Amino acid sequence: MASADEANAAAEGTEGKNWQRKGKHKKEKPWDDDPNIDRWTVEKFDPSWNEGGLLEVSSFSTLFPQYREKYLQETWPIVKGALKEFGVSCELNLVEGSMTVSTTRKTRDPYIILKARDLIKLLSRSVPAPQAIKVLNDEMNCDIVKIGSIIRNKERFVKRRERLLGPNLSTLKAIEILTGCYILVQGNTVAAMGSFKGLKQVRKIVEDCIKNIKHPVYHIKELLIKRELAKNPALATESWDRFLPNFKKKNVKQKKPNTKEKKQYTPFPPPQQPSKIDLELESGEYFMSDKKKSAKKWQEKLDKQSEKSEEKKRKREAAFVPPKENTAGLSESAKSTNDNEIADITKSLKKKAKKFRNSEAEENVKIESYVASNEESRSKKKRRSSSK
Repeated sequence: MASADEANAAAEGTEGKNWQRKGKHKKEKPWDDDPNIDRWTVEKFDPSWNEGGLLEVSSFSTLFPQYREKYLQETWPIVKGALKEFGVSCELNLVEGSMTVSTTRKTRDPYIILKARDLIKLLSRSVPAPQAIKVLNDEMNCDIVKIGSIIRNKERFVKRRERLLGPNLSTLKAIEILTGCYILVQGNTVAAMGSFKGLKQVRKIVEDCIKNIKHPVYHIKELLIKRELAKNPALATESWDRFLPNFKKKNVKQKKPNTKEKKQYTPFPPPQQPSKIDLELESGEYFMSDKKKSAKKWQEKLDKQSEKSEEKKRKREAAFVPPKENTAGLSESAKSTNDNEIADITKSLKKKAKKFRNSEAEENVKIESYVASNEESRSKKKRRSSSK
């Protein structure tokens, strides 16, 4: 019993000690509740924080394409001077086609070697040197999106990459303004420089465009709406889903690929085709003289010309041949309708002829009466003149 009591007492003592050890560092600090301190700001590195320097040498190297060799050779002094300020050495190897950065004894900032690595990566991806040097600042970060392995079809890849650029690079400029990042589309990669938030948006836009999930224009519309909503402090704690548009993807019917029928496999090779000499031996041209050969070729040429001229003549004459009337194929109902139409036409013509005759007869009567009246007036005048 005594041993059990001793064990319980020891356990209680150890529990008390553990509790004291856990809460020992949980003390209130005077700067915990200070509203003037912004915990999200990245303080600029002070060399006095690491006066001893680094214990080991760290280095990174990357390859660059051959077309960048001349430009890098021209701008390397600028890059070297920028890295020298931070105590980082750099080397350009034109034989191997590589760039190397490494720390030195003068290096104080341990993170600057990673920034230098990003610098040589951007230079190899065709980013201009003055723009790439900005990545050495603490506020600037970079991201290289590999888009070449996302899609296999080269034609589709080129079309979707052009979709990301837009007409006269208008889409790319809009994305740069809204995200606050520098973007360069080069070959199979997209290099971006900016804040972490902007880089995250750029990666999402690029991947959705290449994967054909969403067009970059729809992303631009969303970013514009979000920018306007961010100005309203009342919506800071609310969800913005009701304000954002929902773009539904429409399935467009694609053309079916033309599948060629596979020929039956045979282990035997195809029969050997006869050579030109074999054909001449068969036709007998091999033993003919040069004059006879040229005469035969000329005759063949004349025959071909005559055939072509005959074909052209037939085509020209075919335009003047009248088409045949298809009267045999008419049905009984069609024939009856034709007969009725003919009968109606004949009746109307008879009526018109009758009217024309009546009008002619009336005109003749009028003319005769006019002539008779004129003759009577003339006879009366003669009588009067004679009586005088």
